[in-house]
Amino acid sequence: MSTVNLKSPEVVIREVRLGSITGFQGDAEKLVKKSHGGTLEDVPRRFSQCTGCSSGQAFCQLCMIPDAAVINHAPIGCMGDAEGFNFVYREGQVERDLPRSSGRYFSTNIDESDTIFGGTKTLQDAIQTVFERVHPHAIFVTTSCASGITGDDVESVTREMTEKLGIPVVACFCEGFKSKIWTTGFDSAYHAIVRGIVKPPRKKTNQVNIINFWGSHIFDGLLHRLGYEPRYIVAFSTIRELEHISEAAASIQVCQTLGTYLGAALEQVYGVPEIKTSPGYGVEGTDEWLRELGRVLDRRDEVEKIIAEGHARVLPELEKVREQFQGKTAFVTAGAAHGHALIAVLRELGFDVKGAAIFHHDPVYDNGCERSDMLARDVKDYGDIQNFNVCNKQAFELVNLLKRTKPDIFIARHGGMTVWGAKLGIPTLLIGDEQLSFGYDGILRYAERIAETLDNTEFVTNLAKHSTMPYTKWWLEQDPYAFLGGDMVVESY
Repeated sequence: MSTVNLKSPEVVIREVRLGSITGFQGDAEKLVKKSHGGTLEDVPRRFSQCTGCSSGQAFCQLCMIPDAAVINHAPIGCMGDAEGFNFVYREGQVERDLPRSSGRYFSTNIDESDTIFGGTKTLQDAIQTVFERVHPHAIFVTTSCASGITGDDVESVTREMTEKLGIPVVACFCEGFKSKIWTTGFDSAYHAIVRGIVKPPRKKTNQVNIINFWGSHIFDGLLHRLGYEPRYIVAFSTIRELEHISEAAASIQVCQTLGTYLGAALEQVYGVPEIKTSPGYGVEGTDEWLRELGRVLDRRDEVEKIIAEGHARVLPELEKVREQFQGKTAFVTAGAAHGHALIAVLRELGFDVKGAAIFHHDPVYDNGCERSDMLARDVKDYGDIQNFNVCNKQAFELVNLLKRTKPDIFIARHGGMTVWGAKLGIPTLLIGDEQLSFGYDGILRYAERIAETLDNTEFVTNLAKHSTMPYTKWWLEQDPYAFLGGDMVVESY
């Protein structure tokens, strides 16, 4: 278990804190054994096409807080994702019957002069301007590679501006060059929130924190039945609501990649128990998750009734669905824990998962509990998965693997990856709502989306006929892991 240190302005990166990696090829069982046995090592790539950025992941959490403002202390190019996040923010407001408004995102737009002489005055001026312009209840300052290399004392500036303005001005250190694990940015955002926003509990409440991205509110009925109130964080939570998440009865996470740092921080610092088991994906996983929830919330008897009702309602339908998908194959690409969750649901539906391209791997989580390991549960409940590739969004490896495995369907969590399956003529399903497949009913919801995708193949068929790949015959005939570690000889074309 890692120790949360709120005295430090920066979170320890995942490579150091957890031993996380971005390079592995083999089967899932081998990966699990190495992870639990303490022998896992990162395998570097001799060629890397692209990667994600910690700064973007920190921004994607902080920018969804309605009454806060976010200032990116960076050149303007680092704000390239802001438009996409603002779209998600506006659509999320509509889904929740909130007044539609745009996010309050700003950039210091540092230039050559700032990188030579320092950008702290530019940052101070930006904070003052943002405060006067939009009157936020808090301001987050996210750092960048440029401000990090320059060495601007962002912590001192935010501390001084907090005293001057009378609102929290919180630094979030998320420079992209510090970590190859893009999800370190989630940890940076949560570290900033717990350190700069959350207050000690006044009293404990019957609210349950649900740490999610911005998915649907599927836990309302379950928690109401158990006598508790859901509190979805961080997206669409106000600063006042975030101040009091330390008063919750428990914390749930829909994805360990996203939430274990925040869950661990709230438990270690404020005594909020975290549900320490893999989330409820697949029947066995849902059973175990519900029982752990019942234990923590002292609702064991009620939970057993919910489990019995869920089995009676879903298992007969699940048998019919499995007949429909008999003999079908699938390939998955996603972030770590949610990718493992998608594998569980596909295996539950009867698919043969031919492989996966998962963006990183955490051998342990901040809570130190092996029961949180979704991949280990996959292997235990459904057997091994071949062609298991840990890669930080290396599309050239993904395309090579898709060409070799030829799945009946390609499941992707991130929009930028779906094009590769579609251009190969593979029916491709993008999963935007991370909670779509959660729980017993989630399996059937997922099955419906998959069936629709397999029944509508005209678009990808035509796209494959009229599009070209950037990858040559030379590369597609290579071993997909030719650039992963070692001194492998890559044959010339």
